[in-house]
Amino acid sequence: MKFSIYQSSRQGGRKYNQDRVAYSYSKDSLLLAVADGMGGHLHGELAAQIAVQLLANSFQKQANPTLKDPFTFLAAGMQHAHEAIGDYAIEHNLLETPRTTCVACVVQDGAAYWAHVGDSRLYLFRGTKLLARTRDHSRVQQLFEQGRITEEQMSTHPERNKIYNCLGGVMPPEVELSGKMKVQENDTMVLCSDGLWSMLSINELASVLNAYPLSQAVQELLDHAEFRGGQDGDNLSLIAMKWGGGGTAEAAEPVSTGTMPMDAFTTQIETFNVARNVEGEPSVSDDDIERAIDEIQAAIKKYSK
Repeated sequence: MKFSIYQSSRQGGRKYNQDRVAYSYSKDSLLLAVADGMGGHLHGELAAQIAVQLLANSFQKQANPTLKDPFTFLAAGMQHAHEAIGDYAIEHNLLETPRTTCVACVVQDGAAYWAHVGDSRLYLFRGTKLLARTRDHSRVQQLFEQGRITEEQMSTHPERNKIYNCLGGVMPPEVELSGKMKVQENDTMVLCSDGLWSMLSINELASVLNAYPLSQAVQELLDHAEFRGGQDGDNLSLIAMKWGGGGTAEAAEPVSTGTMPMDAFTTQIETFNVARNVEGEPSVSDDDIERAIDEIQAAIKKYSK
């Protein structure tokens, strides 16, 4: 495989960054994942971390060097993340279970397979043409499909932040699977949280991704979305991946897995790395972060198979 990949996450105007992004690849398979956590102090982050880390851990155990069935892997991974989040809530006597959205994609054998729960999105572009986009599991999406609001009204509707499908909720998640889609040289895939996509049009996404090297395009998109979100803006995160050699616009050499050993993996996961002190909130110390990491490992241990 040959591809270029870049990920980034920002806190925006929120007290905490509850988004998590991750990717992992073997010699012949690639996993991308984004989760947007919901919950009180620290807990939304834990839910999102459990989701992306469980998917990455399971990928490293099952991609040998490809997954037998990417759709089964994605559906089972999200269901197990839901259960692990529930286990964590019970173990720590939480009054409310932390929740998270999740969108994840596997690319192998020249094809992409994806799944999502909630309103974190996947976009697939060929040049500036949108080939595919996930459908939000949100109240405004339902209202739009029922003809009760227009597409323009969706972005300002008072219920625009309400989702009806997530990991860690009271009801089991309904994991929506894509169809198998072939990818071509220079196709670009974006996975992102709603803090990013709610601030940018599809045309803006496509134009920036087509105009700049991937790493610069990611920063440009985050800059625009963060500026528009302002001091009350949401967390914003994305992973962008360009399939193949990357074209002449790429400033850095793409990843080439041809020489990787059959049992090797490369993984990048955003994790707890900042001790924050927010007025009116209990501070988060290095010890708190270490304890949270240990608790995550314990929560996902029995599901990472």
